[in-house]
Amino acid sequence: MVIWITGLSGAGKTTLATALYEAMKPALPTLVRVDGDEVRALFGNSLGFAESDRRLQIQRLQSLATMLDDQGLTVIVAALYAHPELLAWNRDHFSGYFEVYLEASLELVRSRDPKGLYAKADSGDMAHVVGVDVPWHAPDNPHMTVTAGDDLDTDAVVRDIMERLPSLGGTGK
Repeated sequence: MVIWITGLSGAGKTTLATALYEAMKPALPTLVRVDGDEVRALFGNSLGFAESDRRLQIQRLQSLATMLDDQGLTVIVAALYAHPELLAWNRDHFSGYFEVYLEASLELVRSRDPKGLYAKADSGDMAHVVGVDVPWHAPDNPHMTVTAGDDLDTDAVVRDIMERLPSLGGTGK
């Protein structure tokens, strides 16, 4: 099974994926977490941020998740770019799939800006920022949408995801 968490940069994908991993790992030793930023670094930051590079980055994450899924592992993926074709591929190719959309306004993620991406885009020092000059494609039909905010109760969201996961006896909805 693959749990795919997506949202804009700064929405809290890594935070949520890490919290979910920590909550599930004790009872599910076959759980692994794959973070888009970590995979980008693993490949030597060999990709840029243009839309074509972002597609290739997601394909890398998909390939890694497929390999792990094929070995019977449960995979949590935190990934930024959410083009509909790529998400449709996920639904068609993983043994089980649960998509979480961490919905955040551009205003919220700009105010957080943990990597300084939005500030760099605003000053003209960086191009190809999703939501600024690269289109953001919100997922069409995620299994779960979480509205991000500074008051988000991550533990409650983790419990909600775990209750919904079919592999854990949840409803899938």
